Amino acid sequence: MFKYDHFFQNITTSFMPKHLKASKQNIIYAQSGTNKLKKLAECSKDELFVILKSSEKGLDKNDAKRRLQTFGKNIISENKKTNPFVVLYENIKNPLMLMLIVLASVSFYMNDARTAIVVLSMTFLSVILSSMQEFRSSKAAEELSNMVSSTASILRFENTNITNKPNSQIIEIPIINIVPGDIVYLSAGNIIPADLRILSAKDLFSNQASLTGEAMPVEKFAINDSNEIESMLEAHNVCFMGSSIESGTAVGIVCTTGKETYLGSIAKTIESAAVPTSFDIGIKRFTWLMLKFMFVMVPIVMLVNGFLKHDWIGAFLFGLSVAVGLAPEMLPMIVTVNLSKGAFALSKQKVIVKKLSSIQNFGAMDILCTDKTGTLTQNKIILERHIDASGKESNHVLELAYLNSFYQTGLKNLLDMAVLEHNEIEALAKNEYPQKIDEIPFDFVRKRMSVVVGKTDNSHVLITKGAAEEMIKISTHVEKDGKILPLDSSMYNDIFKIVHDYNNNGFRVIAVAYKNISILQKSYGVSDESQMILAGFVSFLDPPKHSAKEALTALREYGVDVKVLTGDNEIVTKKVCKDVELEVIEVYAGSDIDKMSDDELKIAVEKANIFVKLSPDNKARIVSALGQNGHTVGFLGDGINDAPALKMADVGISVNTAVDIAKETADIILLERSLLVLQKGVLLGRKVFVNIIKYIRMGASSNYGNMFSVVGASAILPFIPMQPIQIVTNNFLYDLSQSTTPTDNVDDELIKKPRKWDIADIKNFMLIVGPTSSVFDYITFAVMIFVFNAWTNVPLFQTGWFVESLISQTLIIHIIRTNKIPFFQSTASLPVILMTTAIICLAIWLPFSPFAKTLGFVSLPVRYWGILVAMMFGYVLLTQSVKMYYIKKFAKI
Repeated sequence: MFKYDHFFQNITTSFMPKHLKASKQNIIYAQSGTNKLKKLAECSKDELFVILKSSEKGLDKNDAKRRLQTFGKNIISENKKTNPFVVLYENIKNPLMLMLIVLASVSFYMNDARTAIVVLSMTFLSVILSSMQEFRSSKAAEELSNMVSSTASILRFENTNITNKPNSQIIEIPIINIVPGDIVYLSAGNIIPADLRILSAKDLFSNQASLTGEAMPVEKFAINDSNEIESMLEAHNVCFMGSSIESGTAVGIVCTTGKETYLGSIAKTIESAAVPTSFDIGIKRFTWLMLKFMFVMVPIVMLVNGFLKHDWIGAFLFGLSVAVGLAPEMLPMIVTVNLSKGAFALSKQKVIVKKLSSIQNFGAMDILCTDKTGTLTQNKIILERHIDASGKESNHVLELAYLNSFYQTGLKNLLDMAVLEHNEIEALAKNEYPQKIDEIPFDFVRKRMSVVVGKTDNSHVLITKGAAEEMIKISTHVEKDGKILPLDSSMYNDIFKIVHDYNNNGFRVIAVAYKNISILQKSYGVSDESQMILAGFVSFLDPPKHSAKEALTALREYGVDVKVLTGDNEIVTKKVCKDVELEVIEVYAGSDIDKMSDDELKIAVEKANIFVKLSPDNKARIVSALGQNGHTVGFLGDGINDAPALKMADVGISVNTAVDIAKETADIILLERSLLVLQKGVLLGRKVFVNIIKYIRMGASSNYGNMFSVVGASAILPFIPMQPIQIVTNNFLYDLSQSTTPTDNVDDELIKKPRKWDIADIKNFMLIVGPTSSVFDYITFAVMIFVFNAWTNVPLFQTGWFVESLISQTLIIHIIRTNKIPFFQSTASLPVILMTTAIICLAIWLPFSPFAKTLGFVSLPVRYWGILVAMMFGYVLLTQSVKMYYIKKFAKI
């Protein structure tokens, strides 16, 4: 049971009116979190005080202390620091790492220290590189508590033993000590310290951008929100923790605190276990694929050698070497180096990578879910049009709007700021209208505000702006084409049509009217707002970004579908999508999402690309449904409301100007909020992934081919075809030859579409391309036995096969790395060429080197090298042919 339920159920019936005893207990006591807040928004003021056991005089200080013990501190989450040991552990528990550690441990147990050291060295290096990068990139987690101010003004009293009468006073206390039932005083600039129900308000506007992502302030007032609320954020009488007061003043009563707030419900979602990404799943599946091959190949090799050679310990060691040979022990390091290189390249593009694996997810992403504000739009309200009543541009309307905003007192809202951007009119205000006479403030009944200004000839002008419907009611004349005409009913339809057309195109429309006053007054009131001249309208818009259209086109070309997830309404969203040429296929609202089952939602997210008026839960469900449908999903968000979806996505993307919780939840941080930057990141992510897959295909197919050869050789030869140390050395040098893969060039066609893990494709590639090397391995066996009589010279046989195996594998890197003809149509990077050349030279040198005896090598005959060149030429031609057959048949590589 929640603490709030316990608290509410302890309210004695003596404090509750009879008509509330049953209904409120049934309706509210059973509720928790957001549902409880919704019910409290619908209560009358008297009911609210009874339920929260409070009053307009505030809480008794002793009672507040007891409540603080019951409910706990008003804290969303504790600040946490990244623990380097936790980061290290997360990298070690990777399935591939665990497999390599087990192999190394068995090697040590069997006194095969050299094999164990090689495997452990690669594992250790990879873990350290991954951990260092992630620890360096991570920030201090969970700084959500910084979203609220340190103190708040509340009303409390203390009963004295002398009078036993409450002596209420407003005091400042740390917000962590606020409890349900506290009376809080709010004014412009305050951060809301808890979820509050408004008791009284004057000209109150709340900025909920951190929760909804929308820049426009929301008006709040003290009413019973008895109407059905689609989203809690639409409640007109509730202010939410983490939002702020844009203008006006208010008194509110605390309904919920800490993790029971709307903000706290989001924090709970983020604290849940992380969802495995497509990268994590891909690595896990590949590891299990290799384990399955090991479980088949290793026992066969051990049994064949044991029965035929009657040396079970040697057979076990040889089987263990086969297991090491099949294990791509360099994969963790190759992946880490690839991702680290990608992170460094992205940093130059103003992209900070917090989680290395997110780079691959970036490239695999085929759906990008993004908010509208700040991504498709500039996240800045501008005054787009200023027109007279006939719809024509009018500078006079702009001048009047500027004077009104310029001279009004108090905190100016975003619309006022947009008007005042036209500072070329400031000279007019100072020269022709140098004096402000009076002001009639805005209220929610009139939905307008006025200023009275004095002209240089000492006459006065009353200038009013407000909602179009209300302004037309107080106007008797209209200004058209510079002429003042009587406003009759025949003009209403034309005027309202102009307003509706702008509204339907996503504009916020404000009407402007004025009146010249000949009989001067010292003060003015609402009654003076009559017989006005309707000058026209000013319309506001958050304009689309100039780069949005180009970026959307590029993302489409590279196979990334964009879906808009916004808290804004359908009309505005459609307008923005039209401006950036994003086709609107189908639209769903948050209320529609709430009614859908998970299966229904999976269908809906495939059909629609625009989702409006969404709650944080709606966004997270949409991202989850897309992921369950097999998509790799990216989510771009910067608000608190985006945090659950950021965590749910395969790659969470935020911006450096985002709220702390969004940045901490995200995998990637953009220093510049631009889809063009995202597009560059997607391409870089694909290049990284292509190079990772290159290594996997090279290593897996080649190692499988070698082990296929080992099985056959074990069956027909009276000795082991290659010593365990030679197998491990061969595998290590081959992996080393691929260590420069992260620097390799990538063919353009390989990054044209999203790149995803396809384990079936890797398996098919292994089974088809892998045995190609075995053909020449068996040719080598024949050459060594029948040409060089190595049947009785085991070291010669083992040396000959080692050299052929290593050189052929290294050469084949250039075949597998591209779909095209190597060297002619596609050339590897210089580091790859240099490294493969060095490994080939090393393979030729080792039989003659000082290490030959240690590794069990002997010198090879001169004639061997001529035969080897011929075999390598044939091997390259055959592998290229098999590769082209594979591409044609499977259309994947």
